[in-house]
Amino acid sequence: MPSRSRALLDQVVSDLDRALCDDALAGLSDAERVEVMQAAGAASRRVEALLVETLATGDSADFPHTADCRTQNELLQRTVLTDVAGATRVGKVVDLVRRDVNLVSGERLPARWPALREAMIDGALGTAGMLAATRPIEKISDRISVDDRLRADRCLAEAARGIRHTASGEEIRGPAPTTDELTFLAETLAALLDPDGDEPGDEPARRRGITIGRLRDGLRSIKGWLTPEVAAQLELILDAQNNPKGDGPANPGVRFSRSGDVTDADDADDADHADADENSSAADDADPFNSDPRFVIDGRTAAQKRHDALAAALVIAARHRDMPTLGGAAPTLVVTVDAKDLAQGAGRASVSGAWGQVPLAVAAHVGCAGTIQRVLFDEGRIIGISTTNRVFTVHQRRAIIARDRECLMPGCHVPASWCEIHHVTEHSRGGPTHTDNGVPLCWWHHRSLGSSGWEIRMDDGVPQVRGPRWWDPEQRWRTPRLSVERAEVGRASTFARVG
Repeated sequence: MPSRSRALLDQVVSDLDRALCDDALAGLSDAERVEVMQAAGAASRRVEALLVETLATGDSADFPHTADCRTQNELLQRTVLTDVAGATRVGKVVDLVRRDVNLVSGERLPARWPALREAMIDGALGTAGMLAATRPIEKISDRISVDDRLRADRCLAEAARGIRHTASGEEIRGPAPTTDELTFLAETLAALLDPDGDEPGDEPARRRGITIGRLRDGLRSIKGWLTPEVAAQLELILDAQNNPKGDGPANPGVRFSRSGDVTDADDADDADHADADENSSAADDADPFNSDPRFVIDGRTAAQKRHDALAAALVIAARHRDMPTLGGAAPTLVVTVDAKDLAQGAGRASVSGAWGQVPLAVAAHVGCAGTIQRVLFDEGRIIGISTTNRVFTVHQRRAIIARDRECLMPGCHVPASWCEIHHVTEHSRGGPTHTDNGVPLCWWHHRSLGSSGWEIRMDDGVPQVRGPRWWDPEQRWRTPRLSVERAEVGRASTFARVG
C-alpha cells in the first residue's frame, strides 16, 4: 500500500502526463507559454524542496545504506536519474537545512538557515537559489556572529519572496529575483557584515585546488587554482621539457646526415655541409633537412606543448622511486582492450578512471612502453592470466638515453630522460626489448608516429629517420647527428678564440 505522500506525488505525475499528451502544448499562444513556464518553474522548485526535505529529515549516515547505495550522492543519482553535479547540489542544500534531533527532548532543532528553508518549501527558490543566497555568507561565517547570520538569513528569504522595504519601513512585494540577483545581494550583505575581509593571504590559500572533469567529446577538462610557488614549479617543469626558443616551434634538435644508398660524391657533399655547419649558423637556412623555416615539423600550439609536457612529467613521476604506491605497486595506468581488437587494429579500449571508451591507439601506445597482461575469460570467469615483459629495464633506458640524448624526431628538444622508449619493430611483431630496437620519443611524437608520415628504423643498432615526402622528396633514410655535439664543439672553439 503506497504512502499518502507517494499517492499525492503519483497524482501530480498523472496531471503532468495529461498536460504533456496529445500535443496539448503545440497550440498555445506566446502568453500562454510564459504562463506554463512559470507554473512549471513553481512545480520544479517544490520538487527540489521535496527531495531536500526527504533527505534532510532522514538519518544521514544510514539512510543510503538501506537502499544499497554507498553515499547520499549515489542514492540521488540512481533515484532521481541526475548527474553527479546535480546530486552534489542537492546534497549541499541538505546540509544547509538539516534539522538535527535534540538528544534530550527528541524535538527537531532549527535549521542552519531557517528562513531560507521556509522560503524554499514555499517554492520561492530552488536549490540553485539556495546555494546562491548562502554561499557568500558561509564564506565569512567564521568571522561573523550567529545573530548576524540569522539576520542575513531573514533578509535573503524576504528578497527571495520578492519582498522589499522602503526607507519608511513599508513592505512592498515585487517580482522575485533571479539566482544571479540573489548572489549579488548576498555578496553585498557579506561585505557589510565583514568589511575587513580575510587576513592577507588566507583566501588564496583556501581557494587552491584542482578539479578533473568527466569525459566529454573524447577529452576531460581540468581546472583549478594553484598557489604561486606550485604554479612556478609547474612552469619550470614545462619549460624544461619544451625548451621554448621564441614564439614559434623550437629549432630542430636532431641533425641529419645522408645514409643508405648514396654515392661517394653525395657523402662528400654531406661532409662539406657538416664542416660548414660547424663554422656558420647560416648553413641551417640552406639545409632543408636541418631547418624548419615554415614551422611545419612541429605544428603544435603552445597550449598543446604544455599538455604533452605535463603528460610526460606524470609518467616520470609515476615511476619515480619516491612516489607512494597503490596496492603495493607504483601508480599504474590500466588500459583494457580485447585481444582480437588489438591484433586487428580495430575497436575501442577503456582506461581506468576515464569514464568511457578511448581510441584503440591509446592501448597500443601504452602497451608499447608498458607491460601487457592477458586475462582470459570464459563466460565471465577468469580462466588464465599471463604477462608479457616488454618494459625496457633501467640499464637499457640509460644506454638508449646516452646514445640518443633527445627525442629522435626533428624539431623536438625533449631530453631523452623525459621520453618514452619506443619499440622500433613492434613487440607484437616479434620486436625485442633491446637497445638495438629502442629509441626515445617524447609523449607527443610517440603517439603521432603512426599518422605523421615519419618512419624510424635501426641500422646495426643506429637509429635512422625518414620524413614524409613534403619534407624530403628523395625519401632517404637519414642518420641523426645531435645538435648538442655541435653546440659543444662551437663553445670549445669560441673559448679558444677568446683565449
